[in-house]
Amino acid sequence: MLRIAQSTTTRSVPFARRQLSSKAPSPLEADYGPLATHVYHKVTFFQAFAVPLYFMVPDRWTDGTMNKAFGLLLAGMISFHSWMGISYVCTDYVPKISKSLLGPSRILNAGLGAVTLLGLSRIALSDPGIKGTIKGLWNPPPKKE
Repeated sequence: MLRIAQSTTTRSVPFARRQLSSKAPSPLEADYGPLATHVYHKVTFFQAFAVPLYFMVPDRWTDGTMNKAFGLLLAGMISFHSWMGISYVCTDYVPKISKSLLGPSRILNAGLGAVTLLGLSRIALSDPGIKGTIKGLWNPPPKKE
């Protein structure tokens, strides 16, 4: 009965899809295409397993070059992950406020990712490294008498 009463004009319209343009995406568009999504998920998967393992390994195994190398890798992955994740947020929510703000938000996001990379790289190359710095948050420095 209800189907008969329902007119064709009230049927739901399928969701609008992103328009595919023929021009190449900007390097600031970190979230463009299926390859970007694939890489983003692989980096997330690697971080979810490698980072806790790195912090659980005894310090004598990771001192020196291993600590600096994994610290730099971690700095790159964290900054890449945040840059790409915030790009998804920019793509989804900034046009709801103003479409003209999408470009500046991508530039700001890339700058934030670069500052994150530089800061974490500096910590990774310093003496305690990222692992020592994180552990230092819970271990107070020894008191000098």
